[in-house]
Amino acid sequence: MLKTFFQFLVVSLGSMLMPVVCVAESFTIEQVLSAPFPYGLRSASHAPRVAWVFDNKGERNIWVADAPGFVPHQITHYKGDDGQAIASVRLTPDGNTIVYARGSEVNKEGTSANPTSQTKMPKQQAWAVSVSGSAPRLLGDIGCNGEECEDLQVSPDGKNVVWPGKKHLWIARIDGKKKAEQLEELAGENYAPRWSPDAKRIAFRSHRKDHSFVAVLELATKKITYLAPTTNRDANPVWSPDSKQVVFIRQPGIEFKRPLIPEFPRPWALWIADAQSGEGRELFHSGNAMEDSLPLFAFQSLQFTNAGRIIFASEKDGWNHLYSIAATGGAPQLLTPGTFDVEEVTLSADKRSVLYTSNQNDIDRRHIWRVGATAGEPEALTRSETNEWNPVETSDGKTLLCLGSTATSPAMPYRITTSGRELIAKNMVPANFPEAQLVTPKQVALKSEDGLEIHGQLFTPKNQKQRGPALIFTHGGPIRQMLLGFHYIEYYHNAYAMNQYLASKGYTVLSVNYRLGVMYGRAFREPPKSMWRGASEYQDVVAGAKFLQTLDNVDPQRIGLWGGSYGGFLTAMGLARNSDIFKAGVDFHGVHDWATFAPIWPWPDNAEAPDIKEARELAFKSSPVASIANWRSPALLIHGDDDRNVPIQQTTDLVEKLRAQNVAFEELIIPDEIHDLLRWSDWIRVYRATAEFFDRTLAVSGERQ
Repeated sequence: MLKTFFQFLVVSLGSMLMPVVCVAESFTIEQVLSAPFPYGLRSASHAPRVAWVFDNKGERNIWVADAPGFVPHQITHYKGDDGQAIASVRLTPDGNTIVYARGSEVNKEGTSANPTSQTKMPKQQAWAVSVSGSAPRLLGDIGCNGEECEDLQVSPDGKNVVWPGKKHLWIARIDGKKKAEQLEELAGENYAPRWSPDAKRIAFRSHRKDHSFVAVLELATKKITYLAPTTNRDANPVWSPDSKQVVFIRQPGIEFKRPLIPEFPRPWALWIADAQSGEGRELFHSGNAMEDSLPLFAFQSLQFTNAGRIIFASEKDGWNHLYSIAATGGAPQLLTPGTFDVEEVTLSADKRSVLYTSNQNDIDRRHIWRVGATAGEPEALTRSETNEWNPVETSDGKTLLCLGSTATSPAMPYRITTSGRELIAKNMVPANFPEAQLVTPKQVALKSEDGLEIHGQLFTPKNQKQRGPALIFTHGGPIRQMLLGFHYIEYYHNAYAMNQYLASKGYTVLSVNYRLGVMYGRAFREPPKSMWRGASEYQDVVAGAKFLQTLDNVDPQRIGLWGGSYGGFLTAMGLARNSDIFKAGVDFHGVHDWATFAPIWPWPDNAEAPDIKEARELAFKSSPVASIANWRSPALLIHGDDDRNVPIQQTTDLVEKLRAQNVAFEELIIPDEIHDLLRWSDWIRVYRATAEFFDRTLAVSGERQ
């Protein structure tokens, strides 16, 4: 961490002039981040067994549990905080073998993440391990990047696994007796492989940049059949239970030289095709209004049931809801009416009902529901002041399991019973995890400057006796929602823990669910003049600060803010536009100049768009660097230099601009780390640096008085 002597004086002298609130943390950052984080819960299709991953202080391993007792036991035994992720955990139908990907996806240079700075670059690879206890066996290298990654698919007969890598599909014997081989050499990027239920064919997407096809590969003959090919973009193949048909999503192809600033509807359709002949027909077509656009959760919601009906998502009424349509066609039926959004979707074991998560009747939490594939009244399977996600049903349909949390207890696997939920990993939460010392955040609803209602979670320090400093936290994404409890994504599970830690140190923290986030309807998620088109979401951050200024326990002159990714962007916006409000900020890998941020200019032909000049000017004006002359407050800038989401150049450029303005700043740059920090020790390091920075700049030290 670097700091010039001049910057040190600015920060230190400024702190000396501030009134001090004396606090003593009741627990450490290590303690509040000590619980292992579970993710990737899966069930075997023909055995009452489930598997998941525990990330225990950076040591990631696969665990399983069997009916009826569901006592967890560890299957893999990787050691140390090595930064090697485990993903795409899949069980064979009999539950006897687990396949998984280990290591991170590759970057543009074709290398996986190397957060421990090894002299030999790690690889992302496919592995298989027997539940009976033998050592994992290597199936092959993966080497993919982007949306094609981490998608291992086990054949229904349990013999083979297929995955996308290096723009093509690869197949390997699960028993490891045959080397992985490339399945095709087609043009484009080929990914999203899906086995037919009879294990004879694989459907996949063949992406050709401005258009894409859904294709079927017959394994015995190596024959490729394209399903109703057009200039549209087809994606997300889902098989019928009898292996005869494939349903998929169709969007229009890419139109070049289209204006960039106006926002256009994104119409889409459901198609179904004969897997043998390739002949297809349209099942459903959206309207042409903005609310008819392809839903955010469209791909994961598409399901083919055993009841002859197809489940899909639509936001045509302004909310993400599930619909059911017959495979033969006809009018779709609304399954989940109401003013709430559906998020995760999966089928029950018999594939005749739908399990899903939503925020129905509890807008800032997540619960599990069930509805029949042919309609009926949705049934709430979980409720109360808890959060549940990732529902799976055992193969016999007798037991529902999920991951869940509360405001003060971290994410863990649970079994759902008629009387509530039962923890199945009772000994995994460390004895020194500070559950009793955590606060229960208060649900807050406030009005932004334009009248839009914004939700947040308010963390208030315990036993506070005088006015103290406060912080705004903004999540990343931006298509995220912070909850009234520990989060279901590890990045935000950590952020929630950090907000608890800051509250224990005497900071009042308001986590703001600004517009652009999920679960408050489509209009909230896709507001006008947002992001690079005007950053209208920034007014929600200011509204949060003004709310804090009204609280009796907050010193209005000591408000800071912090956040990561998109939250880092909003942190930088606060410091650049309103150093009069925000006296310090910690910016984790934020975007600082939209005009140079490549992901918003994805097509080379955009350079010839009729409004390209105006678009870049608007993007710049919507960026923190456009207001750099007004930036006065000190900042801590944190970035991993192998960030594949937000290039470190965004921070490099900001540093030079701050230096030219003589703004006090500090840097914490982590060589070889990526966007979602892979090492637990790096999370500890950056969070400790964050707390110490705020202690210096907002003057919090010593013992609580």
